[in-house]
Formats: sequence, structure tokens, C-alpha cells
Amino acid sequence: MLTIDKPFKSYASKLTALYIIIFSISTLIIFYFLYIFSTAYMQQQLEDAVNAEIQGLAEHYDKEGIEGLQRVILFRVERYGRADNTIYLLVNHNTTPIVGNILEWPSNAREKDKWIEFSLHSDLLGDESYLAQAKIFKLPKPRDPDRPYGLLVGKIVQPLVDIKQSIQAAIAWGIVVMILLSALGGTLLGRKATKKIARINQTTTSIMSGNMSERVPLSREADDLDQVAANLNLMLDRIETLMEDIRRVSDNIAHDLRTPLSRLRYKLEESLKKSDPDSEAADNLEQSIQEADSLLATFNALLRIAKIEAGQVEAGFCEVEISALTKDIVDFYEPLAEEKQQTLEVSLEPGIKAYGDRNLLFQAFANLLENAIKYTPEHGRISISLRLSDSQVTVIIADNGPGIPETEKEGIFVRFYRLDQSRNSPGSGLGLSMTKAIINLHKGSVEPEDNEPGMRMVVQIPVQATQNSLS
Repeated sequence: MLTIDKPFKSYASKLTALYIIIFSISTLIIFYFLYIFSTAYMQQQLEDAVNAEIQGLAEHYDKEGIEGLQRVILFRVERYGRADNTIYLLVNHNTTPIVGNILEWPSNAREKDKWIEFSLHSDLLGDESYLAQAKIFKLPKPRDPDRPYGLLVGKIVQPLVDIKQSIQAAIAWGIVVMILLSALGGTLLGRKATKKIARINQTTTSIMSGNMSERVPLSREADDLDQVAANLNLMLDRIETLMEDIRRVSDNIAHDLRTPLSRLRYKLEESLKKSDPDSEAADNLEQSIQEADSLLATFNALLRIAKIEAGQVEAGFCEVEISALTKDIVDFYEPLAEEKQQTLEVSLEPGIKAYGDRNLLFQAFANLLENAIKYTPEHGRISISLRLSDSQVTVIIADNGPGIPETEKEGIFVRFYRLDQSRNSPGSGLGLSMTKAIINLHKGSVEPEDNEPGMRMVVQIPVQATQNSLS
């Protein structure tokens, strides 16, 4: 079964990451255009104010000459300059200051109608230095047009810079907050979806362990995952119906044929009693009786499996000494292993108890040990271990026999399933099916694993369980 062992491969992690990426990109785009438009608007307001100021001063110069312009600049410096961060400077042709509120003509103020940016000291700022933007304008002298006056009008843009920095900081914090919120939102959405996926996984795991009546619970939201769960439930209903039909057919066949087979066996025995013991007919009758016994055992096993799976078996659930039960099984099969000169390695923790049916558990564990002895070659090694961990009784029966191919492990618990190499050996292919049914009845699990070489069957059953959960 596929398991997600890396957290970043989970659906919730991917959804959270996608949520963060989408929100982050969206936030960056929104904040970027917000910053561009807001700063562009403030810059345009500044330029419009400076251009209007220059136009007004130029009109004063045209009407009143240089003296009138000086009076207007001086008036505005004294009355408005400090309030609105406007800077003025009127210079002669060699950039010597005539009137204004900055100390010198900027070194980069060379071409008229050009915006310049510079650091300045002025009466407005005291000892501090700030960034300013300004525009220069040439005022031709009527009598000396080649030596015009220079007029500089601008604004101290440090407040604008501060506002931009504040906007940048706010955007940075906004991005951080949006990432955190998107991570939170993605986590919540992912967790919500993961819970539904976990319910689906839990149900499918339970079904794989044999509980075919399990169904995926549905929520009231009726979203896509609920639709998947609903379709999965419909599919499971159909599969369960088909399996029940197949099981019912095999059970009916076993039930209907058991009585005539019993009669046939009885007649064969009667014929054997009347025949000459040393004749060939007597040998044939004995072989026929053995075949009939094998068929009857198969049909009885089929019916017993059907009763166990249907919960109709008369199970006597009580506290079972698993350690003693396993020891009895080992003692029972030890002579069979000695015949094949096999080594039994036994490691049983004493005093382990569990709630279950002793006879059924004996049969389940005995089937596993019998298979290990049957398919392990002579002089082979078989180990039986019993331990208690995490409220689970774990029984492991391992051998160094031929093992089972990985592609066939899923089918060994199917009725009548037999591997190619075991088709010539005695058996009906129902032992592991019965073991699986018994362990499922005890709410446990049985899993085949590779022993490298050989096979290891791992059985786990809960130590304590209520009788209702086992019914």
C-alpha cells in the first residue's frame, strides 16, 4: 500500500504551498501597482505645483521686471516658503545668488526646463540636509540677452521620500501578513481536505483488512471529495454484492454436495467391508474414501469460513492465554518438523493474554505453522515468536523456505488460491483463507512479509476488545 512518508508530498502541504504562492503573487502585484500609482500621483502633484509657480513668476517678470520679481520671491519666501517646502533662487548670469531661500545654485542645474534632483542646505532646514527637486528657468535681460538671469523653483521632496519609505514598509509588512494569512488559510483548507482524505483512507484500509461493509462517511458540504466518496461507496456496494453472490454460490455448492458425498463415502465403506482386503478393488475403494474425505474436509472448511465471515460461528470469546496456546501448537507440530529434520526456534514471552476464541485462534496459528513446515525443505529452519507491544499481540512465524513472489502475496488469502509450486502437494487452498477470516473476526491483521529467504507471516490481534466490537 502506498504511504506518504514525506510531509511535503501530502495534499495539505501542496495546497498550502499553492495558496501561499497565489496569494503572495497577487499581493505583490496589487501592492506594486498601488505603490507605482500613489508615488506617480504625488510626483505629478509636485510637478504641477512647481510649474504653476514658475509660470506665475515669469508673468511677474514680464510685467514688473527684475525688481518686481525680487519683491515677489522675497514675499513668498518670507510668507509661504517654510510652510509648503517651496524653494526659490534667483541668480545672475554667473550664478551669484540675488534672492532666495537656498544658499547656492546646484552644480547640476545647467539646462533650462529640466528637472533636477539635489541635496541642499537652506534657511528652511537649518543645519540639516534634505533631498529636493527643482526646475530651472532662464530670464533674458532686455539690454543683455546673452547674460540672462537664472530662476530655480522647486520643492523639498524629503517628505515625499519619507512617505514612499513608509509605503514601502507598509507594503513589506502587508506582504508578510498576507503570506501568514495565506499560509493559515491554506493550512485550514488543506487540513479540511486532509480529514476527508483520511476518512477515505481509513475506510479503504478497513475494507482491505476484510470489513467489506465499511463505507466512507459523507459530510453535509457535498463538495468534490464528497462526490468521490459517494461514488466510491456505490462501487463498494457493487463489489460487496458481487463478492456475496460468489461466496453464496460456493457456500451453497459446498452445502448441497456435502450430504451426497457423505452418502457416497458411507457406501464406499460398506463396499470396502464386503471386499477382499488383499484385492485391488479394496485398494481402489480406500483411495476413493480418502478422496471423499478430502472433499468433505474442503466443503466443511468452506462452510466454516462462511460462518466465520458472516459472524455466525459460535465463538466463545474470553481471556485467552496466548503464550500457552502458542506453546501447545508448537508441541503439537514439533514431531512433524522432526520428521523433516527441521529446526524450530521458539521465542515466547510468558503470560501474554488476549480476548478471543481459543479454538479459533488455535486453528489460525496452527494453519500458519503447518504451512511453514509443509513448504520448508528438509533441514530447514522455522521460527515462532510471540511478543506484546502497544496493546497488540504479535505472533510471527518465519521460515527459510521458497517464499512467495511479491506479485502473488495479495492472492494467498483467496479461497482455493494455490501457488504453482504447491499445486502437486496435498491441500485445498483454504487454510490461509480460514486464518484470515479468524483473525478478521478478532479485529486483527495477518500480513505476509519477505524473510530473505523464505516467508514471514505477521499476525497482530488487540489485547483487549469489547465483545460488541467482535460480534
